[in-house]
Amino acid sequence: MLLWCSSALLPARAGSNVAVLYAGSLINLMQGSVAPAFDRASGDHFRGYAGGSKLLANEIAGHLRRADVFLSAAPQVNARLMGAQHGDWVRWYVTFAQSPLVIGYNPHSRFASLWHSRPWYVVLQRPGLRIGRTDPKLDPKGALTIELMRRAEAYYHIPGLLRRVLGGPENTAQVFPEETLMGRLQSGQLDAGFFYSTETSAAGIPSVTLPPAITPKALYTIALVRDAPHPRAAAAFIAFLLGPQGRKLMRAHGLALRRLTLTGDARAVPPPLRGLLRRAAPTP
Repeated sequence: MLLWCSSALLPARAGSNVAVLYAGSLINLMQGSVAPAFDRASGDHFRGYAGGSKLLANEIAGHLRRADVFLSAAPQVNARLMGAQHGDWVRWYVTFAQSPLVIGYNPHSRFASLWHSRPWYVVLQRPGLRIGRTDPKLDPKGALTIELMRRAEAYYHIPGLLRRVLGGPENTAQVFPEETLMGRLQSGQLDAGFFYSTETSAAGIPSVTLPPAITPKALYTIALVRDAPHPRAAAAFIAFLLGPQGRKLMRAHGLALRRLTLTGDARAVPPPLRGLLRRAAPTP
């Protein structure tokens, strides 16, 4: 059974529901801006569920959630859904935006002033600092957090930095569901956390920008799911998000837009989207 976010409480109108499973880092964009704008523009109704991209892909493949559209924060997650060996749930996807990893911090934390006077990797090692991150097995951001700290060890010549800051990969004192991580930071349960810049920008949370040489990025993709219950409304949603109004909303939420890149079987793209995606750069 598909669970819905608060957008399900919007007043009903004529039109189709479109079930969108999306990366939890996009929750402010989707709930606060895209959902109401799409509903007004299309007459259809956005119905969304946020979560870690890997987790959502697993739930699609496992028949635990039925979806029309899938938005991931990492292109490689789509591979879990492509091809006959993976159920052929996704036949093509479009990469459309990116967002670098940053450290967001609570401005009311007793450690807040240190971010302005100490190197970020020193602050992260302070005793008592409560750090939040996502599960690397369920969310690309969690995996990128580990990759960031691994790169930082070499970049700053500090062996053991990853272990001192993060502990084990699945350290239960630090790992939380993606859709709750920002709320924990804002409520004071955490002092700092690893986020994408679009999240801290949308939430108005101060952040620390990391050196470009070691900073991994989210690469956002969108795909139509096989046997989508509402294919017309799904295509309308994809066209809206990738079109002028959707791109304007994404910029307002701090996403860096990329040239549209189509991956997979271009012949499977619905006719209403072919004109929009004709400008997309193909990849194998």
